[in-house]
Amino acid sequence: MKIALMDSGIGLLPAAAAVRRLRPDAELVLSWDPDGMPWGPRTPEDITQRALAVCEAAAAHGPDVLIVACNTASVHALPVLRARFEPELPIIGTVPAIKPAAAGGGHVAIWATPATTGSAYQRNLIEQFAAGADVTEVPCPGLADAVHHADDAAIDAAIAAAAARTPEDVTTVVLGCTNYELVGERIRAAVQRPGRPPLALHGSAGAVAAQALRRIGAEADPGAAPGTGLTVLLSGREAALPDTALSYAEGRFLQVSPVR
Repeated sequence: MKIALMDSGIGLLPAAAAVRRLRPDAELVLSWDPDGMPWGPRTPEDITQRALAVCEAAAAHGPDVLIVACNTASVHALPVLRARFEPELPIIGTVPAIKPAAAGGGHVAIWATPATTGSAYQRNLIEQFAAGADVTEVPCPGLADAVHHADDAAIDAAIAAAAARTPEDVTTVVLGCTNYELVGERIRAAVQRPGRPPLALHGSAGAVAAQALRRIGAEADPGAAPGTGLTVLLSGREAALPDTALSYAEGRFLQVSPVR
């Protein structure tokens, strides 16, 4: 089977690694848009056009399913992407893990990009899945871009600023941008308060990977013989995984397979 993932940047790595753990034999196509980064400040119409181009590049490689491993693209472009590619190519969107986070009780903080924070999309998810729960939306300016460029100093500064905006009694953090899952433990360390219960983090990579398999009628098989297919597309151009991707554990895990 062949599974494609798209994002504006390297935030697709956690979902790709989750797919690889569930199905080591799957061929992966990773398509992102370094020429257009960052997408967050762009208009919804521009984001949709960039997302279409990134998906078209991935679709040209004949995947069985395409994961939109990007919260910003899912917010703004998912209906257009589904209209363009389905039913021939199933499209799997990424939704912040608000429902399981709220089910755990306690005060929930949703860390997200400024464009997503306060959006009608996120507010609707809160109303649908966390009605009555104590939820705080925390904008994280600069964090996604810093993660994409593996800029440690900028990552630390953005995390510290967001942590300062996070209420002290928060028990759970929803990672509302796929890039944030690459620095989840650094976020945990910044938000965890002395003497408080261990902080719960909720990302979306595992759920998205599992949903992609369900949509194509495939079962998880972590013991399958590893495949060798990994295609990387940077704004449509075939390339190797960049050094920034390899600076994260998820990128190094994917690099075990040769890149075509």
